[in-house]
Amino acid sequence: MTTKAAKRKNTLRLLMIVLILGVVAIISLLYIVVAPNVRLHDKEQDAYLYIYDNFTFEDVVEQLDTGNYMLNTGTFSLVAKLSGYDKKVRTGRYRLEEGMSNISLVRKLRNGSQDPVKLTINNIRTRDQLIKLLTRELMADAESITALLTNDSLIAAYGFNRNNVISVFIPNTYEFFWDTDATELFERMNKEYHRFWTDERIARAAAIPLTPLEVITLASIVEEESNKSTEHPIIAGLYINRLKIGMPLQADPTVRFSLNDFTIKRVLFGHLRNESPYNTYRNKGLPPGPIRLPSINVIDAVLNYTKHDFLFMSAKETLNGEHNFARNGAEHMMNARKYQKALDARGIR
Repeated sequence: MTTKAAKRKNTLRLLMIVLILGVVAIISLLYIVVAPNVRLHDKEQDAYLYIYDNFTFEDVVEQLDTGNYMLNTGTFSLVAKLSGYDKKVRTGRYRLEEGMSNISLVRKLRNGSQDPVKLTINNIRTRDQLIKLLTRELMADAESITALLTNDSLIAAYGFNRNNVISVFIPNTYEFFWDTDATELFERMNKEYHRFWTDERIARAAAIPLTPLEVITLASIVEEESNKSTEHPIIAGLYINRLKIGMPLQADPTVRFSLNDFTIKRVLFGHLRNESPYNTYRNKGLPPGPIRLPSINVIDAVLNYTKHDFLFMSAKETLNGEHNFARNGAEHMMNARKYQKALDARGIR
């Protein structure tokens, strides 16, 4: 074999080796990019990556590594850097799926393709409880939400004040992106509030006559008074009767709220002396704001209240959550004595 032929053969051999190595490199890179790399733990159906606004790329990798969600965090880092994700980390809540590839996860994070939070608002009595719920489900912190809900000029622009501003949170289930901030949250809930208050509901409120905010406040008392849905329109009618004649509501739940003690089972004369605008034994009319966030069903029960001539109510002696209703003080005293006797018999103080 001539020297020239030998050189040609060696060149071809070298090219073949380079080609093979290139193919191997491409296959390896493709494998790194598209092979499954996310793993969930046994019996774990949902796992989420939470990226805060101060997170760096290293923080993201550390969270994945600490959660033991990656088969190989090194290959994830490589794909992320090749895609430029390490230079632009986006906040959010991202669902991890079993078997996700590096490129699938990187694209999701880079594009900010969040998985929304289903925020269910119910059974909330106080602003602090509401803030605790919101901060548990969303990235917004308690300080920013509190600052917004106590910003008098801002909430006044929306038609609220500090006492009634939580009324904007109509109980329901809503979808939010986890990184929604306090302002975005409030603006969204304000839109939901006005969507709820249709022309028909506003007209029903005006016919009572009450404003939407007053309806919510009355509904909050009605809901605290009874867990029996059949009684809600009756109780609403009773309090509306009292409002119309200027009679104090004398609602025990408002006393518990004014004392911030919801464990009180038996409201005593000592409790009634509490100086508070929420104590409807000492103040006529509605309290300055709701004593809980009433459900939509109870709000509608107020708007569709039962028309009757009851002015008094007392818990039934059966202690099953139902009430006896009365038209005058004499009937009410009879009902109240039966209830007090039942409490005494059970040692409830």
